Amino acid sequence: MPTGAEDIDVRALARIRARHPEAIAEAAARRSRRPLLADPAAAEPPRPSAAPGSAAPATPAAAPAVPPRPSAPPAAPPRPGEPPDPGASPAPGTSTDSGVPLKPGARPDHAPGTSSPPGAPPAPGATPRTRPVDASAPARLLIIAADHPARGMLAVGDRPMALADRGELLARLCLALSRPGVDGVLASADILDDLLLLGALEGKVVMGSMNRGGLLGARFELDDRFTGHRPEDLTRLRFDAGKLLLRLDLEDPGSLDTLHTAARTVDEMAARRLPLFVEPFLVRRQRGVLRAELSGRAIATSAAVAAGLGGTSAYTWLKMPVTEHPEEMAGALAAVTLPTVLLGGDLGDGKQDQVYERWRQALRLPTVQGLVAGRALLFPADGDVAGAVDTAVGLL
Repeated sequence: MPTGAEDIDVRALARIRARHPEAIAEAAARRSRRPLLADPAAAEPPRPSAAPGSAAPATPAAAPAVPPRPSAPPAAPPRPGEPPDPGASPAPGTSTDSGVPLKPGARPDHAPGTSSPPGAPPAPGATPRTRPVDASAPARLLIIAADHPARGMLAVGDRPMALADRGELLARLCLALSRPGVDGVLASADILDDLLLLGALEGKVVMGSMNRGGLLGARFELDDRFTGHRPEDLTRLRFDAGKLLLRLDLEDPGSLDTLHTAARTVDEMAARRLPLFVEPFLVRRQRGVLRAELSGRAIATSAAVAAGLGGTSAYTWLKMPVTEHPEEMAGALAAVTLPTVLLGGDLGDGKQDQVYERWRQALRLPTVQGLVAGRALLFPADGDVAGAVDTAVGLL
């Protein structure tokens, strides 16, 4: 367990899931939300008045004020014959009003929008960013990714089962999400449900992973079916965006099915005005193993294909790897104008400083809006999750 992480009471999580499955939807309904990015127009100076005799420029209507949410109902009493759930009666107004199971003292007193539990000393040199309910969005995004297990990807570096311990993974996620400057999380439904019950998603951007059917190592791996969140699930749970993986092997017909389904998903997400992060790769098989092509030409090609999906790209973002040769990244991303986030990958080889430098250079490019990283930050080579996350924050 990394330094600073607190044990997660997995037994209590399983108990609340078994007895009160509706607690997940209730936690989602109460969660404080926020937009993905700040509106740059809000920082623009006022435009000069129109010249006499000319029509005044139209000004966008101000967004309606968000009404206050009603206070959460008190925790339901235990059912007859059942012992009360541990941690089921926190003070009203905390992130666990509905009887969310937690290790006592782990996170139930974590105030929504704060960057660390009450009483915890701030990280050295860190400036806490507190966010009220429905707080304004950041200028750049840092999202922690944790959707790998749903595709059967459990290894990190030389640890083949690193992601197989759900309690440890949740502890690492909660630690990462508590660091100042971390904006949200990308994960599959089961992990996001756990984080909702743990009260760890208050004031965070929440992204649901949509297609996890391309299981690692399977013969059908490129027939990447949508087995995760559907657009209607993201809407029902009040999540903020979706993500789909788009791997294209020009010699594998399964890629065409994934490409077609991805296009229709772009349409449906746009109809709901939900941002969709598309993660495109050109891939090829080498001795039966899929390998991503990271040349500048391959990245530009995959970006251009992803940008052209659907009837509109208005709500499409790209989630792109950094090119094998960092100097080619600018040319690769010049292929599109879509907002882009960088993906992190696995730093299991221990070359953290080199990867951080590649991120730093790519983050300067005009369309890059932030970073989405998972294994690189949750399982750094030196084991210091907080340090890895704080370094990533500094790159932004």
